Amino acid sequence: MKAKFALSACIVFSGAICHAQSTSIQIYGRLNLAIEDFHDSSDAKGKSSTVSRISNNRSVLGFKGGEDLGDGLQAIFQIEGTVSPDTGAGGIAARDTRVGLQGSMGTLFGGNWVTPYNSATSSMDPFYPTTAGYMSIMGNGSASSADNVSDTSSFDRRQQNSLHYWTPEWHGFSAHIAHGLNEGIVVAGAKPSLTSAAFIYESGPYYVTLAQELHHEYQGSGLRDVGTKIAGAYKFGDTRISAIAEKLRYETFTGILERKSYYVSATHQIERHVFRVGLALADDVTGTSIQKIGYMKKGPDTGAIHATLGYDYNFSKRTSVFVYYTQLKNEKNGIYDLAINSLGVTPGATIKGIALGMRQSF
Repeated sequence: MKAKFALSACIVFSGAICHAQSTSIQIYGRLNLAIEDFHDSSDAKGKSSTVSRISNNRSVLGFKGGEDLGDGLQAIFQIEGTVSPDTGAGGIAARDTRVGLQGSMGTLFGGNWVTPYNSATSSMDPFYPTTAGYMSIMGNGSASSADNVSDTSSFDRRQQNSLHYWTPEWHGFSAHIAHGLNEGIVVAGAKPSLTSAAFIYESGPYYVTLAQELHHEYQGSGLRDVGTKIAGAYKFGDTRISAIAEKLRYETFTGILERKSYYVSATHQIERHVFRVGLALADDVTGTSIQKIGYMKKGPDTGAIHATLGYDYNFSKRTSVFVYYTQLKNEKNGIYDLAINSLGVTPGATIKGIALGMRQSF
């Protein structure tokens, strides 16, 4: 249930009187826990291992709202934090947090927010953001909150110190653009920054997007990394199918590192029952670089496949239980791991397991 509060009373704080009029605040959240049983054929020590655990699938608690400034202009804000029901840990603004303006010319804001490259396709993964999410392959890992130096590999990220502009929608077309400012530590003359953009068409049952993200000097001075993907989804009746193709290219001092990957998914709902399937495929990593970046290291048989089959039962619009079986199989030189709640792998590992969980939104 969403709670809205009209703030028209005076708030007294530290001896000062603050007036808030025509302002609304919405409190929202998601609690998502799963009991998991996983088997790793070759863990970080090269040994077979089994783990049973309770995992948090990025539960959140947030506050958002806006103030009418007149003439169609609105001030907007959001504070979203992490919540860990399994351990009790959390951070008040570690997830999507922003302040900005919204009007007829679009939306402009700054803060800690997912990049357009990320948000353009995350809804196409019916297991996002859980242990079985497509970030094991797509985007080369996941950075739940990062700047230009804390994570220099992932293209699935929430970017700190970023400025965003979203255009108004025009006949189904829109664009989201973001820039992650250079506020990181300068190493060997590098000035790392990020530029991300997604162009979207959404109308009726159709969704199409083209997205690109540039990482300037993440690997060193004068070097650039590029992620490019094209994706589409179509919904007919209670069934939705999606497909994504992505190419990642890293520049290092020892050469280029490249990889193509693909993802297809489908969901089908019958009243309270939802059936889900997702399949991610990584090609061999190519290029001349001898470096390892994220899960990518060049060579033959460095690909992987990640398949997941799941079922949800919706008690209501806010409460559901789910179960899924997932398997991530590396080729003999592949080093892919689960992007969320990782286990640790050595080349050629296969990870497989089952999860039973509950999701509650408010």
